Amino acid sequence: MKIIPASDSSLLVVFGNTISPDVQQRVLALFHALQANQDSRIRNLHPAYASLLIDFDPLLMTHEDLAMFVESVADNRQPAVAEGHALRKIPVCYDAEFGPDLPDVAAHARLPIDEVIRLHASATYQVCFLGFTVGFAYLGGLPEVLHTPRLATPRRTVAAGSIGIAGGQTGIYPTETPGGWRLIGRTPLRMFDPQAQPPTRLQAGDRVRFTSIDREAFERLRQERP
Repeated sequence: MKIIPASDSSLLVVFGNTISPDVQQRVLALFHALQANQDSRIRNLHPAYASLLIDFDPLLMTHEDLAMFVESVADNRQPAVAEGHALRKIPVCYDAEFGPDLPDVAAHARLPIDEVIRLHASATYQVCFLGFTVGFAYLGGLPEVLHTPRLATPRRTVAAGSIGIAGGQTGIYPTETPGGWRLIGRTPLRMFDPQAQPPTRLQAGDRVRFTSIDREAFERLRQERP
């Protein structure tokens, strides 16, 4: 674990330079330990694949104070066990309209489209962190055969709820936004609601399972959502 000053009010805790489940668990363990501590001097926590950015109030503590605090918390933290986090089931319609890049993913994997859908919906994923835009969940655990490069040219508009693949990641667009991930489906659930508490349906550390639904179920669930 390496602790580096990142600005006049932040520290970056680095656990490695590769994306791996072991490194991710170490990041999440410290993230949840600091969350549980509820130290008012810490203003925000930003986990990533191999690091944790800690934003603090420089009027209340120094970089050295925070570094010592982080080291003490890290020494006493419990390992982050995925099974201890919430399991979120997300319905997904893999209809051709919602998954325009399914044929490309299938061709890259040399698999039938139905097998791509089956594999994507059969895995258990973990929310590594939220980023890019508010509530965008980066999910680890995508079957290796489905790893597909992102688009060479991003789309100007991607609909809210779209499910995408980029490299070894899959993710859910919570709001309408530009994006370059390969779109393979869409969920009717509202992934971000500024009036809700918390406003994001998924949190770092959550586990996720996708459930394949047909277009009729998609429309029904979209009408039923608050």
